Amino acid sequence: MSENSRHDKLPIRMLHDRVLVRTDIPEGERRSTGGIVIPATAAVGRRLGWAEVVAVGQNVRAVEPGDRVLYDPEDRAEVEVRGVAYVLMRERDLHAVAADRFEGSEDATGLYL
Repeated sequence: MSENSRHDKLPIRMLHDRVLVRTDIPEGERRSTGGIVIPATAAVGRRLGWAEVVAVGQNVRAVEPGDRVLYDPEDRAEVEVRGVAYVLMRERDLHAVAADRFEGSEDATGLYL
């Protein structure tokens, strides 16, 4: 079963301005672009993370399922649905949206700030 088909049939309906996302990278050690392994215990400053929007509530206006969003991992509520971990947040807690549907996105950064 592909990841997208798993998300399409979630037994959950988001309410109000809530957004359900799936994080791109599991927590733990990371690898820099130069190939250096950064352990999970390394102290880093406030670092934002990317995630894919899986579901949105009826009052969400700026994002759609399938969009990639930038969020603060420190301000999050985790939930597990069918054994998969997701992050639940309000739309106002998102910092940016990267999606192909924005006008002129082929020559832009893809961020809607």
